[in-house]
Parts: sequence; C-alpha cells; structure tokens
Amino acid sequence: MRSLAFAEELRGRGVEVVFVCDSHLVGWANDQILARGIRVEPAVWTAAEHVMLFERLQVDAVVFDSYDLPAEVYAGVRQAGFATLAIVDGDFRGAEADLLVDQNLGAELDQPVLPEGATRLAGLDYVLLRDEILALRPVEPPALRQSAATGGRRSVPRVFAFFGGTDAYGAGPYVVRALAATGAPFEATVVAPGEDLAEAIAAVPLHPAQHVEVIGPTSHLAQAVAAADLVVSASGTSTWELLCLGATAGLVCVVDNQELGYERAVATGAAAGVGTLAELKADPSKAADVLRLLLTDPMERARLAEAGWKLVDGQGRARVADALLRQLGEVT
Repeated sequence: MRSLAFAEELRGRGVEVVFVCDSHLVGWANDQILARGIRVEPAVWTAAEHVMLFERLQVDAVVFDSYDLPAEVYAGVRQAGFATLAIVDGDFRGAEADLLVDQNLGAELDQPVLPEGATRLAGLDYVLLRDEILALRPVEPPALRQSAATGGRRSVPRVFAFFGGTDAYGAGPYVVRALAATGAPFEATVVAPGEDLAEAIAAVPLHPAQHVEVIGPTSHLAQAVAAADLVVSASGTSTWELLCLGATAGLVCVVDNQELGYERAVATGAAAGVGTLAELKADPSKAADVLRLLLTDPMERARLAEAGWKLVDGQGRARVADALLRQLGEVT
C-alpha cells in the first residue's frame, strides 16, 4: 500500500512507474496495482538480475520496499549508478540507498548509523498514503460522530475491524470475542480473508444487542473506516491511514515486530491500545475494558479521532517525492 501511494504521487508528477514484484501471489494486491494501470515486471532476486532488469527498463531511480531482498541487492544496484530509495522500518536489514525512508512514529528520535552518502527521512512527516485516503481526509478535525437524525445520539456504534490483507495471525476471532465481552451494543463489520477465519468469527457468542457481519477482503477499506465510529486494526502501517482519516483507532499488536510502533502510537494519545494478540488469546477481559470505553463514550472516541487527525497531515508522500527528484536533479 505504501509503494502504491508513492507511485500515485510520482505519476501525478509525470513520472513513469513500473512495479517489480510477485504480486500475482496476492490477488488483492495485484488487483490494486493493475487497477491503476501500472506495469508489472516479475520479481528477480540477485543483484545482477536487478541491474540487468533496470538497465533494460532504462530506469532513472529505484525504490526498494521489501523484507526479503538480500542486502547485496541494494548495494549492487546503488553501485551500478542508479539513484536508490529504500523504505525501511527501524532496522535497515542491510539496506543501502541514497535515501532511507522510515515513516514510523518516533523514527526521527532514533539515530542509526547510515550508509556512506545516505540521507534518512524519518517520522510521520514522511508517511506514504494513497489517493483514496487523502480524498477522504476531513478538512477539519473530526467532530463527534453523532447522527443529527437521532438528536445527536446513536445508540449502537458502528465498528469496523481488519488485520491486513490476509489476517495472517488470525486476530479477527479474538478481537470479536473481546468486543462481545464488553457487553455493550455494537454493529461490527469484520474482514476475514479465509473461510476458517470467517467460521471462527461467526462462532463467537454475542449478546442480543450485538451484531457481526463478516466480509472478505475489500478494496473499499478507506470508505469503511470513514463510516465507522470505531476501527480496530493491527498496529502496522495501516495505523497512519486511520489517523489521517480521523478514525477512532483501537490497535492490536499482532506480532513482535509491531511492538515498538504499537507502544509509541498508544503513548501519543492518538490511538487506544487494545493489547497484544497473545493477551487477547489468553484473556479478553483487559481488551474488553478498553473496547467498552470506546463503545460507550463518544467524547473519548472524538478525542482520539482529533488527536490522530492532527498527527498525520497526509503530505508525507509529497515530501519523499521531492527528496527523490532532488536526488535526480529534477527539483531544487
């Protein structure tokens, strides 16, 4: 998603973009790329293969966004004379590039040793967000999400829950169990990418005033987030989308490498910490306490939403594009 966001920004500036990836293995991701009319080249893995490919494509710059590429690929491509940008999350994992972009909260406070000649762009000022997120961003801090038709009181809050494109760690059923344990009324839509997850969610016992609808992966995530009173999500890169949209965000740390980002996000007061997935599996009661407050207190939801809206301004991709084009001598 962050690579797509950056591609949208570059194309808006007249830059031709090609993706080199194995997106055919993840249908929803492939659909997102193809829907934008972006050309896709099959993934390659060695430094030599990358250099040959980029020479054939006659590219001016390369953007790396991968957890799998070996470190020698970054170095080999840079040494071949291509301008390079690498999107990283904390640990560089051996990545070497002219520009290193770490869009995570608090990343600007870290002081890693940089590769020779590299520049680091760090923090929420450089968050890469897609067109559909920016189009739905409120022009002012979000007010209380209340319905005028009911005199400012909506008795049943709407919840939207999703955990990445595949919910690889199976968080959905445990979050629904915690929501049910609140005892509070809600209407929830939960994304379940597989039949097993959908069945596990459907099997969670609910109170009479609670309702859960299970859907498959959707290309309308932003619209669903904007329409919800409460969004529960994994504490990953989608967090910045939620904050930019002014959503009331409840975050779940589903895997260890999200822990630092989770703690930093919750510490800002712009998102609520629902807990780690391990905690939810062991005992949903603490998560239920957090979710109960969010379901029953519209003022708390509004406070979180406004704090998040102020934290992420949506201009990060423009700042990163400026830096890359300066590297190419295209802007001053």
